[in-house]
Order: sequence, then structure tokens, then C-alpha cells
Amino acid sequence: MSVVFGCLVGFLIGGIPFGYLLGRSLLKDDIRNHGSGNIGATNVARVIGWKWGAVVLVLDALKGMLPTWAAVAWAQQNQPQLQYHLAVATGISAIVGHMYPVYLRLRGGKGVATALGVVLVLGPQAVLAAFVVFATIAFTTRLIGLASMLAALTYGGCQLYLLRGVWLTSDKWSLTLFSVAIPLLIIWRHRSNIMRMIKGTEPPISESARPQDATGDHEQPTAQPSDSDSDTRS
Repeated sequence: MSVVFGCLVGFLIGGIPFGYLLGRSLLKDDIRNHGSGNIGATNVARVIGWKWGAVVLVLDALKGMLPTWAAVAWAQQNQPQLQYHLAVATGISAIVGHMYPVYLRLRGGKGVATALGVVLVLGPQAVLAAFVVFATIAFTTRLIGLASMLAALTYGGCQLYLLRGVWLTSDKWSLTLFSVAIPLLIIWRHRSNIMRMIKGTEPPISESARPQDATGDHEQPTAQPSDSDSDTRS
């Protein structure tokens, strides 16, 4: 029951669409009608401005971090044997909740910022390497999607290295599963970006991330994606 409750709380908190809510507040419109059609921090930055993109990034990370941290704290006091398993279950649920929020008919983002918040609790040692990879790729290519995917893979690889010898032990197997599953899930959610990269049509962030006045003119709405494309938003 503790795991079930943690999953439910993580999913509902993770699903809070801060980018969408901010767009409604400042644009008086659906952020998905602007820019790339995504609800994540990158699209908020390119449509409304970098400071608002940073706000969404922090909020999306916190909705992964706080439930996971609460799960660890509760388990340490009540069920120490479930510490990792409860935290992993709660963290994964928060990430999936961001990707498939019940508040937006399961049409959410790609989970990178929320996953960052989760891994800062579950495996902070590997975060530095992932950040270095992200910053390097983002700076050299300006492709945030590529940087995000490679950072996720770096985190997973580093975490598995740190867990070497205890991958399948009774208290660490869930963390091992997390280290494999979440990078793969993030890559899956970036499949539209991958196709654009292959075609050479993926726009670098430098071409589109232009701070704009939230009360002024904005990009013209893009065509609303079909339901079949709805799960590729960030």
C-alpha cells in the first residue's frame, strides 16, 4: 500500500503542467499553439522568454524531486527496507505523470526536467557527468533534444557503474531498473526529435529561443498536432 500510495502521489504531482499553466496566465492562450507546440521549459523559453523558461524548468524539476524526497524520508522512518523501492516507484510515477498528465488528457512533455529532480534524490553522484554532457552538446550543437538524450544515457551509464556488483540485490534492483528504463523512456519520448535530426530539420535553440514580452506579440500559432502526435510533446 505504501508503494501504491507513493505512485499515486507521484503521478498526480508530476502531472501538474506548469508550462501550460504559465502559458495560460501570460499568453491567455494554450502554449501548445505557439512555437514547437510543447509544454516544456524549452518551448516556454522560446515563446515567452528565458526567465519564464527557467521558472518552468525549476518547477518541473521540483515536482520530481519533492515527492521522491518525501518517499525516502517516510520510508527511512517507517519501512527502511522499502527506502529505494518506494523512492524509485514514486520518482518513476512523477516522470510518467509529466509525460502523460491526467489534467491534459495524457498529452504531456518528455520528462527531462522532472527526471532531473528525481535523480538529484536517487543518484546525485551521476548527475554531474550528465550535466557536463548536456552542457557540452547543447553548446556545440544547440540541439536541446540531442543534449537531453545523451545526458540521460550518461546518467544511466554512470549510475549502473556506481551500482556495479549490486545490480540485482534485494535493496538495489529497483534503482538498477530505474537507471535503464528512464533513459530509454526519455529517448522514446524524443522520437519525433530524432526523426527531425535525421532529416536535418531539427531547429537549434539559438534560432528560436528569443525572449518575448508576455503581453506583446508572439509567434503565430502552429498547426495543432493530431492525436497520433500528441505524445511527442516536451
